Amino acid sequence: MKADKEPDRKAAKRRASRKVADRGEPTSSMEPMLISESSRHRAALSDAVLQLTQRAAAFRSRLPEGLIEPLSSLVREMNCYYSNLIEGHNTHPVDIQRALYFGEKSGDPKKRDLQQEAIAHIAVQRWIDEGGLEIRVATAAAVIEIHRRFYEALPDSLKWVDNPETGERESVIPGKVRTKDVEVGLLVPVSPGAVARHLEHWEKSYASLGTFESVLNTAAAHHRLLWIHPFLDGNGRVARLISYAMLRNALDTCGLWSVARGLARNSAAYKHHLTTCDLQRRNDLDGRGNLSEEALVDFTRFFLGTCLDQIEFMEGLMRPAELRARIMAWADDEIRTKRLHDKAKLVLDHILFNGILERKDLPGIVGSDDRQARRIAQPLVEIGLIRSTSTRAPYALAFPAELAPRLMPGLYPGSLPGQR
Repeated sequence: MKADKEPDRKAAKRRASRKVADRGEPTSSMEPMLISESSRHRAALSDAVLQLTQRAAAFRSRLPEGLIEPLSSLVREMNCYYSNLIEGHNTHPVDIQRALYFGEKSGDPKKRDLQQEAIAHIAVQRWIDEGGLEIRVATAAAVIEIHRRFYEALPDSLKWVDNPETGERESVIPGKVRTKDVEVGLLVPVSPGAVARHLEHWEKSYASLGTFESVLNTAAAHHRLLWIHPFLDGNGRVARLISYAMLRNALDTCGLWSVARGLARNSAAYKHHLTTCDLQRRNDLDGRGNLSEEALVDFTRFFLGTCLDQIEFMEGLMRPAELRARIMAWADDEIRTKRLHDKAKLVLDHILFNGILERKDLPGIVGSDDRQARRIAQPLVEIGLIRSTSTRAPYALAFPAELAPRLMPGLYPGSLPGQR
């Protein structure tokens, strides 16, 4: 008899938990929100912020103007790939670009849906890059709008989450905060009725920070948003996009680098830091809030170091002379195998030096009539090394994923399908 009643008690407990709207958790439960000025680690973290600010500005200023848009476009694709990887969705960059630029979708429904997920992510980041969030990035409205835009563009199959306790499938509504309790590992985030006021406190803590404090506390904002866990699903992706936007805004990065690659390549450390930041204050030396300030400091140090690593990596890839050498070495191989006309190098050289190539100038660059000039340029378009937004728009440099191992070594892990 007792055994028969046990499932009933569990079912009753689940029903009762579903009715809980607001358990009255105080917003102070996620303090500290900022690295305090009294922290003994403040000086070292301040040095890291200063170094990051200087390196970001130097990278941006040294980059030729013509490479800014192609690189920011590449970073959107890279950011999408690595953010998906953190979520356990390994969609090859080649497949992402095929869907994005050529409309080529996989015949496998699961792969096709993941391609659409990638397109949705890239679209949201492009919206951010084009000023969609304007100045006030760390706001509840921005969090909800990013989630809404992303989930509205997803296929239906990716708008559901499974409840491991009940076995039920629950629909994720774009831009709607959760109405149910959730568990994330050992963390039980705030009750659904408490989400709104915790997001309001999150916004008050981060939205009006100056440049220095915003960079210093991007990691804190990242974790505290995940700690609130405002949505049934998509919280990690939204938090990384908010972090990207905060750094883009504070450092004027022009979208030339992203922390997502570093977080994905150090995924175990990233997730470990997030878990330790969930822990309560250990003793009187561990800050004055409910949560551990020491853990938040460790995550901030890791986050800032990861940002610096990514700037250094992108700087190495984009040194003009070395980039040109890699592109021209590839072009020489293509010319030897007759896949490119030998005058295609003139097209590439012009674009690398000037940033773009106006179509009307193409015949003069390659020294032939218009028809032959287009034939010389067309293989570069088909390969994806140069692109234009329309049949009249100028050509500009691009970075096809198939050539990434050759032209952008280290950008993606391992070998990719279809590469030459």
